[in-house]
Amino acid sequence: MLRKHPLSILTLVLVLQAVFFYTASSGDATPLSTPLAAFPKTLGEFQLEREGVVEPEVLEILKADDTLTRSYLRPGGVVGPNLFIAYFNTQRTGQSPHSPKNCLPGAGFQPVESGRIDIAVGDETININRFLVSRGETESLVLYWYQSHGRVIAGEFAAKFYLVADSIRKHRSDTALVRVVVPVLRTADNNGRAEAEKTALAFVKASYPAVKGYLPR
Repeated sequence: MLRKHPLSILTLVLVLQAVFFYTASSGDATPLSTPLAAFPKTLGEFQLEREGVVEPEVLEILKADDTLTRSYLRPGGVVGPNLFIAYFNTQRTGQSPHSPKNCLPGAGFQPVESGRIDIAVGDETININRFLVSRGETESLVLYWYQSHGRVIAGEFAAKFYLVADSIRKHRSDTALVRVVVPVLRTADNNGRAEAEKTALAFVKASYPAVKGYLPR
């Protein structure tokens, strides 16, 4: 049956998902207790370098309830990570995180490498997305994940699954997109990618506890 009618089955699943979601998540908005503007300026050895601004046209498309974009730098560093967080009180009225898989190509970046990585943070290991992207001669390393109720989710399909499950069990559909971008510097020894990855992993380890504690669980 799966082989004969895959499109019909997929359509049925999507319809059932929509019915469960919109009937189970009424009144489910979960605002942040503290605005993202108050997010820590010091994360381990990383210090706030520059507060960014999300353009109004981007905010109009994103429809997030709160956003944060910042550049951090550690002592002696030349280039540091950019942290972007978009928080959604609820996804019931149509707003939801835009996957960097779609947004980055739309901004002119082309994927060079893609996959997932495990990062040990304290007593847990999180699985997140890893992308190496390029635009012209410029390369950047991108790490991102979805954060929902203390849960780290890498895949878009898994995020939808938990959205429906949490809407039914907890009457909640709040979520956040967390993205870390580190530029790849051109070096004489061609070690720029390795250095960018080293910086990105160190920053995720330093920032994840703050992200986990800041967003609703």
